[in-house]
Amino acid sequence: MSRPLIGITAYLEAARWGTWVREAVLSPVPYARAVEKAGGVPVLLPPLGPGGAEDYTGHLSGLILAGGAELDPGLYGAAPDPRLDAPDRHRDRFELALARAAVQAGLPLLGIGRGMHVLNVAQGGSLIPWLPDVVGHERHGEAGRTHTVQISVSSALGKALGDRAEVPAPHRQAVRRLGAGLLAVAWADDQIVEGVELQGHRFAVGVQWHPERGGDNRLVEALVEAAR
Repeated sequence: MSRPLIGITAYLEAARWGTWVREAVLSPVPYARAVEKAGGVPVLLPPLGPGGAEDYTGHLSGLILAGGAELDPGLYGAAPDPRLDAPDRHRDRFELALARAAVQAGLPLLGIGRGMHVLNVAQGGSLIPWLPDVVGHERHGEAGRTHTVQISVSSALGKALGDRAEVPAPHRQAVRRLGAGLLAVAWADDQIVEGVELQGHRFAVGVQWHPERGGDNRLVEALVEAAR
């Protein structure tokens, strides 16, 4: 049986190798390694333009919407915030189109960090642009910190991980209003949404943390299994 092709969204950034400096398609290697370890074939998806989104989803078996810079707040009706990194509007447009095409095609997908936000906004939801303003603490943004999330055991996420998980934390944004068809299925102790799923889809999961990091690969394995 051939291994399923799993697309991974990537950056277009200037990169240096040897004496060359060129625009390159870049992705942190843990994504590809996690897919390969789970039995899939990783395929990087350069954000060349939203017009090719349906072509990608027509040839892939599954999709990872990877982490990265925060979405442009204007995409969900919020004002710019100078505390956020400058948005990558080209990547934002591509990934929103890709998420919508994947949902329309029934393609198994996993949104990670920013990728969960992309899925939520693609479905018409909104985000909290700067989380400490809402929760009154900085714990969600502390580098190197982990915390326990509670998970709905009846969800696809719960079936993969159980009723709780210890996860890497850092994020400065979170879901405010859920997009159409999305359910919250995991929560931090302050009730910030840490995981979402799309109702009626065979596997469309978003998580606030990074399952490709560390030794627990069960969530990526669940994506690859759904993609077979």
